[in-house]
Amino acid sequence: MTNIRYNGKIQFKMTMQIKISNGPISYKYAENYLEKRVKKVKDGKADELLWILEHPTTFTAGVRYTKDEILDKKIIIIQTKRGGKITLHNPGQKIIYFVLNLNYRKKDIRNLVRVIENSIIEFLKNYNIAGKADKNKVGIWVKNNKIAAIGIRVTRWVAYYGCSININNNLNEYKKIIPCGLSNKKITSIFKEKRVKVKEVNKNLKKIFEYNLDKV
Repeated sequence: MTNIRYNGKIQFKMTMQIKISNGPISYKYAENYLEKRVKKVKDGKADELLWILEHPTTFTAGVRYTKDEILDKKIIIIQTKRGGKITLHNPGQKIIYFVLNLNYRKKDIRNLVRVIENSIIEFLKNYNIAGKADKNKVGIWVKNNKIAAIGIRVTRWVAYYGCSININNNLNEYKKIIPCGLSNKKITSIFKEKRVKVKEVNKNLKKIFEYNLDKV
C-alpha cells in the first residue's frame, strides 16, 4: 500500500500483485490460497491480488444451490463460500480471481459487480462479441445465453473470488448440472459464438481487469 496526496490530504492506494498461471490449478488449492490471502490482506500483511488461471474439470456450489440442480449424481460437488448456485469450471474456461480491500476503496458492492460486468463485456469486444448484463440475472449474456458467471464474497470489506468466462471449454459438461439455475442449453462460449481460435486471452484479461479494478 502506498500513500498519495490529493487536494492536500493523504490517501491510501493499494498495490496489487498480478498472477497468471499457465497450467491448471486445482480448485481446492486456489480456494485455500485465496482464504490465506484474504486474512493477510485484512491484517495489512499482503498486497491485493488479481489471479488469472484455469481449473481442471470441477463442479462447485455456491451458498444458494439446491441438490435438485445436480443431474448426474456421480459427480463430486465442492461446496464453497461464494455467492450463487452450482457451476462448472473446466479447461478452456478462464477464471479471474481477486482479493480487494474495500476499506481503502469504495465500500460499494454494486459498484464492484458493475466493474466486473463491464470488464467482461469489454473483454468480449476484443472478439467481436456483444455481451450484456441483466439486472435480473447475475452474469454476462450473449443474446439469451450465458457466457460468464460472477460470484463474490465479502468479509470485513475484503472482497474475493471473482468471475469465470467460457473461452473454448467443453460445454457438454454442463449437461451434468443445472448451471446457475439455468437450462444447460443456455450456456455459450467465445468459440461457440465465433468458431475461431481465441488468441491473447491472458494478455487482454490482464490489461482490462488491472485497469478497471482501479475504479473500485
